Amino acid sequence: MTDKLVRQVLAQVDGPDPRVNEIVSALVAHLHAFVAEVRPTEAEWRAGLAFLAETGRWCTPDRDEFVLLSDMLGLTSAVDEVNHAGPENMTPSSVEGPFHSPAPAREPGAWLSHGPERGRGVPMVVHGRVLDCDGVPLPGAAVDLWQAGDNGLYDSQDDAQEPGNLRGLFTTDEQGRYWFRTIRPSSYPVPADGTAGRLLRASGRHPMRPAHLHYQVTAPGHRPLTTHVFLAGDPYLGSDAAFAVKEELVRRPVPRTGGWGMDRPYEEIEFDVRLVPIGWAG
Repeated sequence: MTDKLVRQVLAQVDGPDPRVNEIVSALVAHLHAFVAEVRPTEAEWRAGLAFLAETGRWCTPDRDEFVLLSDMLGLTSAVDEVNHAGPENMTPSSVEGPFHSPAPAREPGAWLSHGPERGRGVPMVVHGRVLDCDGVPLPGAAVDLWQAGDNGLYDSQDDAQEPGNLRGLFTTDEQGRYWFRTIRPSSYPVPADGTAGRLLRASGRHPMRPAHLHYQVTAPGHRPLTTHVFLAGDPYLGSDAAFAVKEELVRRPVPRTGGWGMDRPYEEIEFDVRLVPIGWAG
């Protein structure tokens, strides 16, 4: 195999958008290099194309198998890293995952949990502030939250949960503060019945994600942030199937009694968010 074929293909990449030309040219070069290295058989090549076609058939309005596949290959985290450089004290970003959907607006201190899991799960109080990178509070910031239940399922996966359960959209107060009540999330397997799961099994990997809360935080004049809070002590922190864990995002829940309007023992997590101003250049 020579470079002649690659040069022939690249010579025909001449669209009106320079960035598209750059992306397509790099993709062609890397794909041809992959073929030269791996030397797939024709049967393996057809199997790869069929795998991608099947991935598309698994996609629904509530499930994007391509996002899941990207997560499992670490590609989502790689794209996240190259797109979210910032000052050292910023809150690191993390992957969105395939289960975000619009959340109902909730008042400060409201419960995210409105199903049977609220009675059986470990209660949690989560609070913090939204700040800029100089520590100045950001009032009126939107804090969009979602999580899986104690059974490891999101509302879109679980017929026993009402839409919007374990989701909430909060607004920070004059001091940039937010707080809410919920139940402790659990570690859970990503959906493994589709092509992403098949790839995990073929690679000898488990499908587990460590327990976490999802955050999307926005404030005028600042870059939007998508991130997680992970729970210290989870057995899957070191082998997250989505490669999304960052040390700065791990928090250890503190056992508490009394306060925050709680009538039974609970766990407390404090998580401040520092946003990067739009236009930050380093």
